[in-house]
Amino acid sequence: MQMENLTALCKRRGFLFQSSEIYGGLNGFWDYGPLGVLLKRNVKDAWWNDMVMSHNELTAAAGAPGTYEMTGLDCTIIMHPQIWKCSGHYDLFHDFMVDCRETKRRYRYDHVIGRWVAGRRQTADGSHQQKVFVTTMETENTQTALDEAALKFFGLRKKDIESLQWEGGITPISKLTSFENVLGPDAKHAGTLTEPREFNLMFKTTIGALGGEEDVSFLRPETAQGIFANFKNVCDSTRVRIPFGIAQIGKSFRNEITPRNFTFRSREFEQMEIEFFCRPDQSAEWYKFWRDKRFAWYTQMGLSSEKLRLREHDADELSHYSCGTADIEYQFPFLQPGEFGELEGVAHRGDFDLRSHMEGKLVKEGNELVVEKLPNGQPKHRGSGKDLSYYDDLTKERFVPHVIEPSAGADRATLAFLCEAYQADTAPDEKGEPQERIYLKFHPRLAPVKAAVFPLVKKDGMPEAAAEIYGELKKHFSTFYDDKGAVGRRYRRQDEIGTPYCITVDGQTLQDGTVTIRDMDTLKQERVKREEIVNVLKEKLN
Repeated sequence: MQMENLTALCKRRGFLFQSSEIYGGLNGFWDYGPLGVLLKRNVKDAWWNDMVMSHNELTAAAGAPGTYEMTGLDCTIIMHPQIWKCSGHYDLFHDFMVDCRETKRRYRYDHVIGRWVAGRRQTADGSHQQKVFVTTMETENTQTALDEAALKFFGLRKKDIESLQWEGGITPISKLTSFENVLGPDAKHAGTLTEPREFNLMFKTTIGALGGEEDVSFLRPETAQGIFANFKNVCDSTRVRIPFGIAQIGKSFRNEITPRNFTFRSREFEQMEIEFFCRPDQSAEWYKFWRDKRFAWYTQMGLSSEKLRLREHDADELSHYSCGTADIEYQFPFLQPGEFGELEGVAHRGDFDLRSHMEGKLVKEGNELVVEKLPNGQPKHRGSGKDLSYYDDLTKERFVPHVIEPSAGADRATLAFLCEAYQADTAPDEKGEPQERIYLKFHPRLAPVKAAVFPLVKKDGMPEAAAEIYGELKKHFSTFYDDKGAVGRRYRRQDEIGTPYCITVDGQTLQDGTVTIRDMDTLKQERVKREEIVNVLKEKLN
């Protein structure tokens, strides 16, 4: 229910809209509205400031194995197609899908779940006992969805639900050995799902006017490879010394089979990534440092530590190149109770990426990474042939750096902050009557609008004074002006979008030059001199 209310609020107040909505929408694509673009920009700005700009290059951060530097890049969305062959995306970047022969719909194999149920099915020639595995996509209310699908299949009404005999727990269809008695998520008959098959997630595009096979390229599925391709350029142009990180914020594209759960899984999304280059013998320490630093950032920005967890990947989950990966996960309200969804991955990538772009696509043989070769002994995908090693002019050593990658989704982070911010309680309305109050409680750095200015009434010089204050605050903060409706309703409108402070110009303002500042969280009000408003708000917001 919280997720339904939140998505309704997001559309009503201009945080998020379905892309191309006037034409029926486009699944997996979302547009950020006037407030949404402010919120997401604040998330990205906070990340960039905390990870890149505010870092003091001359001193070690708390818990860091030593001093380090940070810099940034902004790489193109379309790059040389050979990059994706050497990175492994061309061969390995896929999910498994299943198709429904009845509905012609396609589903991501590992997202279809279900449960065995038996019942008496009503058909044209009477009724008979039948047992099927009823399925649905992962959802906030999985059992409710399964109940509805089972009732529809057996031709029963809601009042007859007790006649259904459920067996076992909710299970992924990947645990089944046969689909013969499986009812697809939208099907009317069992046994209509195909066997799972691979589906590459990269979007194809064409470079140039001819459009031949040699002109095919791809929209990037991640921002990381642009950083690796520019590693040498950054070293030569900035004179950074290892250890150092290169940060990038940018769009990525993945042709998800079943995008879902609002903006959690989309086909177009924005990433906030760091590739941190370090000495191989220090990489384990730097991995722990970045894992803990990134987890702490989310709690500092307002996510509840009870809803966050840091989960180390098991050995069978690790990518073939990874020496260790941890996911920072959050309890999104659209998941089942106790379940977590990934916010960010922090991966120890070893020297896989730089070596791949030097030598060709790497694969694991035993405990070694070696260049993958064709039967004739030639490399399957040739690297650039460029030297991407690092020379330390102090120790006179040359080596291929190891890489630690904290990779966060800007859209998922924004969604998590929205979910965390959504609050409902009761507060007195303008008549003193208790009324439900819906509000968004953001960290002040993330709030889309920092302050709102109201004239109490539209007369006696109050609008003019309020407009002057509004103009002064706009130089420092994102500020909103509102003179429509009762002041209590104006407060509630600002509460609903997460504005932490409201300034009201009233009759006393014209007498002694003070205004009322109202705190959204506490509902307390204080009188402040007009000339002190900016400094007072700066102190409160920080």
